[in-house]
Amino acid sequence: MQDIDFRGKKALVRVDFNVPLDKDYRISDDTRIRAALPTINYILDHGGAVILLSHLGRPQKKRKADGSIDTERFSLRHIVPHLSQLLGREVLFCPEPVGEMAQKMTASLQPGQVLLLENTRFEPGETQGDETLAKSWSELADVYINDAFGTAHRAHASTSTVAQFFPKGAKSMGFLMQAEVANANKVLHHPERPLTAIVGGAKVSDKILLLERLLDFVDNLLIGGGMAYTFIKSQGGQVGNSLVEEDRLELAKNLLAKAKEKGVQMLLPADSVIADKFSADAHTRIAPSHQIPEGWMGLDIGPKAIEAFAQLIMSSKTILWNGPMGVFEMEPFASGTKAIAEAVARATEQGAFSLVGGGDSVAAVKQMGLADKVSFVSTGGGAMLEFLEGKTLPGIAALEA
Repeated sequence: MQDIDFRGKKALVRVDFNVPLDKDYRISDDTRIRAALPTINYILDHGGAVILLSHLGRPQKKRKADGSIDTERFSLRHIVPHLSQLLGREVLFCPEPVGEMAQKMTASLQPGQVLLLENTRFEPGETQGDETLAKSWSELADVYINDAFGTAHRAHASTSTVAQFFPKGAKSMGFLMQAEVANANKVLHHPERPLTAIVGGAKVSDKILLLERLLDFVDNLLIGGGMAYTFIKSQGGQVGNSLVEEDRLELAKNLLAKAKEKGVQMLLPADSVIADKFSADAHTRIAPSHQIPEGWMGLDIGPKAIEAFAQLIMSSKTILWNGPMGVFEMEPFASGTKAIAEAVARATEQGAFSLVGGGDSVAAVKQMGLADKVSFVSTGGGAMLEFLEGKTLPGIAALEA
């Protein structure tokens, strides 16, 4: 991006302003907006005008009862006051994503001005990667910058198709996208060792590709969350009513065998916080993870597991964390995730490089006020997961074509 001369040019910038709004349309977490500011400010400071493209939610899938799009609920108009405040300048708003008004407003845009177009997903062609739609957007600007890492794994009109209408040298990643890719590559290709990956979440099936890829290059693999019980049951453990994917038991067994074969230390939680129902007011106790009685379910890692996991994390030089250790949204089952977040922060303080990626683990470090105590927090859950799995992300590939 630093190689592009923005003077007197209009830059079409795909950002990820898919932020949570409360019932009064107030932004409850502006992380994604703040993450895009360095790119926007750089273009403005270097004599360019900025045309912003973003989606917000899934308006096509969450239509009103009469079948129409809920343009109020999903309008980017709600973002404008806060964005103006963050940029310290007026942000103009176009009430349509594409069309005559968008053409008029962009035509009169002067250097130093910012225009936000309406939600890209109001156009059905957006998620289909429609070429006509992408071409219309490309005609609004001289340069295309993609800074929406969170949607880089989607082959949408505004994230990948549009890039083909810009020549090399007139399209690039923004600073956030550059940072996401550089930090992920640091873990994948240039890690200081030992390298420990912590993988949590409910299902093995959601993380199969990630786990298989990790076994090729990590030293330690710590498994928490609901997925741990599929592994434990595959070894003959009794897991009571814990979440188990019966159709993945063989796969779990194979992954454990692959870890052994490759010399990767794969650690399952020795004990669990178990509950008699899936509820914050359930009765709870601690039990060995392979001896959970019938009628009880594991909802968090226990104190022995925390100690073993934290010890390995503290001895690591590179740490990758994707997914929570338990049902951390419920207070009685949040201790494991909290303890892991604190261990990752402590290891980072001692010089380790830590990357936290994936919606729930990101939410956890933020909730605990530890986001600035780790090396890098990814803004793209699904995109980061696919990048780490070794997949080609359409939004990145399109910039290199």
